[in-house]
Amino acid sequence: MKYGLAMKEYDLISIGTGSAMHIVDAMLQRNPNLKVAVIDKDEPGGICLTRGCIPSKILLYPAEMISTIERANEFGIDLELHKIDFSKVMQRMRHHINEEIDMIRNGLSESQNIDYYHNVAEFIEPYTLKVSDNNVAIRAKMIFLCTGSKPIIPPIKGLQDITYHTSDTILAMDRLPESIAIVGGGYIAAEYGHFFSSMGSKVTIVGRNKQFLPNEETEISALAKRELSKHMTIITNSEVIELNSITGCKASADDANSSKSSSSDKRRHKQKGRKLLIARDRTSGERVIITAEEILIAAGRGPNTDILHPERARIRTDENGWIVVDEYLETSQPNVWAFGDANGVYPFKHKANHEAELVYYNAVLRKEKENKKVKKDYHAVPHAVFAYPEIAAVGLGEREALAKYGENNILIGIARYQDTAKGTAMGIKNHFVKVIVKADDLEIMGAHIIGPYASVLIQEIVDIMYTQHERTVKPILSAMHIHPSLSEVVQRSVSSLMPPQQYHHVIAEHYGLSIE
Repeated sequence: MKYGLAMKEYDLISIGTGSAMHIVDAMLQRNPNLKVAVIDKDEPGGICLTRGCIPSKILLYPAEMISTIERANEFGIDLELHKIDFSKVMQRMRHHINEEIDMIRNGLSESQNIDYYHNVAEFIEPYTLKVSDNNVAIRAKMIFLCTGSKPIIPPIKGLQDITYHTSDTILAMDRLPESIAIVGGGYIAAEYGHFFSSMGSKVTIVGRNKQFLPNEETEISALAKRELSKHMTIITNSEVIELNSITGCKASADDANSSKSSSSDKRRHKQKGRKLLIARDRTSGERVIITAEEILIAAGRGPNTDILHPERARIRTDENGWIVVDEYLETSQPNVWAFGDANGVYPFKHKANHEAELVYYNAVLRKEKENKKVKKDYHAVPHAVFAYPEIAAVGLGEREALAKYGENNILIGIARYQDTAKGTAMGIKNHFVKVIVKADDLEIMGAHIIGPYASVLIQEIVDIMYTQHERTVKPILSAMHIHPSLSEVVQRSVSSLMPPQQYHHVIAEHYGLSIE
């Protein structure tokens, strides 16, 4: 007994049931006698499955179908959208997700080698954790911290007094709100804004950054805002300063003296139960007042270390609470590894899976082979925003490339979808591929796409950026591309390289967009 707790010893403790399970499964296949503790306070499967990428993309596909149907008349097809069964859309998503969750839960619970703790865990000393609701402490010489993240809740006056949603809770919604205000201007806001507007909600997005989708290229963000604003209201550079529930129905003096007082009463009754959002422009100070039936807080995600207490295990965290790792993904405590969202770098599932492979090698395989550890490498981490239009990017942005190499040492290529035969057939306008390369050897530094299938088209560039030798545009230029196909727009982008200032002129001339 220690700390009044029974002690259980394990070969491995894994906190999190997302990408860490890839390593657990691989280790058990190699050594069926290992004793493993797997801990997750949430439903098993990790954030991506339970409340992140997968459920949101199951929702976004119907939204994409609706947006496509709405364009049918451009092609001489007379279609009318009669009904959207929002409840069925949500139930379909939950059915698929719950099937996966149940399968993972059963696998964990039935494994003879795994003790599955569906509880909160916290460190009590190095290599030792207490599991909540169990009179037990667990200990292992190897620990994986794949603890995920949680929604950031900004300190907005009145927020604690109203009901609101986050990306964690929005998936439980069954009734389509007549209107929804989204606090935040990043990819979560863009994707859920697209989803709810397609379903039929009146959507207002309020972001504090001057740029909508601040992590994208300025011209891509501007074009995305312009396109999405056809279906919703997007307000940028504005701080939400207060939120309230509209509960009263008291008439004003003007209403009492008005011959239209009955209609005013009806209007106030309709407003009852809605939320009032007050935002202030960060430059002018001008206030904007928005009413909405529902509020979605999409202000980013933060660490879970406040409940883990890594400091008790002498595991360092940064000023924001993310777990600090070295270039091999090992924490300040030897043989304790942190990856995925836990280390606060690139919160993407594909990045977490990539890091899991690296940790498996560094923590397990290289010891057997007596090899050196392998360093993490984030030179080409791709991402996508599944809005309408879709956005994808990899590597450096223009601003980063200019800062690193200078204006005379980079070239930028651009090609429009509409300048390919397939793009013309699809009636695509104002969407493009942008590629950034070094001027001396044409090595690809980064690429950015806005338009249909952006997340698919960018993979051709991602693959080139991961080759060991030829990371230039040459393979794309020399390879046959099916004609007519959208992949030709990628080839055309790398065959139209130009200096940055010339690219800026093209963007201004063809799109009416400026680059800050």
